Amino acid sequence: MYALTVSDHIMIAHSFKGEEFGPAQRLHGATFVVEAEFRAPKLDALHLLVDIGLAKQALRRVLDTADYHNLDELPQFSGLNTTTEYLCSHIHTLLAAALRAGELGPHGTQVTALKVLLRESPNAWAAYEAPV
Repeated sequence: MYALTVSDHIMIAHSFKGEEFGPAQRLHGATFVVEAEFRAPKLDALHLLVDIGLAKQALRRVLDTADYHNLDELPQFSGLNTTTEYLCSHIHTLLAAALRAGELGPHGTQVTALKVLLRESPNAWAAYEAPV
């Protein structure tokens, strides 16, 4: 299996509902390093998995929907705990849609799986991976 990864970051604010979140129930900020790993069992005729430039652009477009926002105020997150794990799956959904829409060019059609990883710190991260 081949893999190509691009990364970027976002800065957000949010709060959580539930006593198990302790002080994170209050509004707080977070900066996430976001990695998107595109996977395919083979390369195309040009020996590409996906166009790295288009992959970076697609990731940035997806991240712009949350970057510098209070997630508690965005309709797509209404009533949800925007945990790191949840945000991984949300970003995965948007990137998979971009792949299907051809936004990563013709090379993107061969991508069979996608892994999205968010790093909260050098010591803690979460990921979601699934077929595209």
